[in-house]
Amino acid sequence: MSKHAIAIIDDHLLFSQSLKGLIATFNDFEVTIQAANGKEFIEKLNATNLPEIALMDMNMPIMGGVETTLVLQEKFPSIKVLALSMDDNETSILKMIRSGAKGYLLKDIHPDILLEALQGVLHEGFYHTKRVSNTLVNSLHNKKEPTITLVKRELEFLKLACTEMTYKEIASVMFLSPKTIDGYREHLFKKLEVKNRVGLVIYALKNKLV
Repeated sequence: MSKHAIAIIDDHLLFSQSLKGLIATFNDFEVTIQAANGKEFIEKLNATNLPEIALMDMNMPIMGGVETTLVLQEKFPSIKVLALSMDDNETSILKMIRSGAKGYLLKDIHPDILLEALQGVLHEGFYHTKRVSNTLVNSLHNKKEPTITLVKRELEFLKLACTEMTYKEIASVMFLSPKTIDGYREHLFKKLEVKNRVGLVIYALKNKLV
């Protein structure tokens, strides 16, 4: 049975090597790519070697975690990014989540939590430690935002976007063309100031729309 491919993108070689050794002890995972920054990582990618999960340091020279995650969202969306950082401040967490990261881990976590996170991202699509989740929720709760009014069809689309339906399935349910649904999606991304579907879900949950 083949193992799930993991990439490590971190400019600290000793940490990167130690992390690779730790992951080698996990039965279902193996490190297939290592890079010292986002630019190096992206240059190594091709159609035959895409990892399933990228453990991404946030602060790196040349090309950092936020910029790299945004590029991956556009060019290699199948790669799920798990942020890996020493920073536990709200700004860093929000930047990585909003850029498309599926989770945010602190480098001092226990190995068991790392394994749990890898499995969570692989099977559930996201993972947040309680510590980071609390920071994220508190930040969103305390942030004062202007009231945004959604029209009936926008609200209907937003609620459907919070399900497991594909955009094509949403189009069918709303009796609209896929192209029109793409328009709704892009319009809401701009209106709600989010970058991806996860952002739509977070907005809906925060505002108790679902």
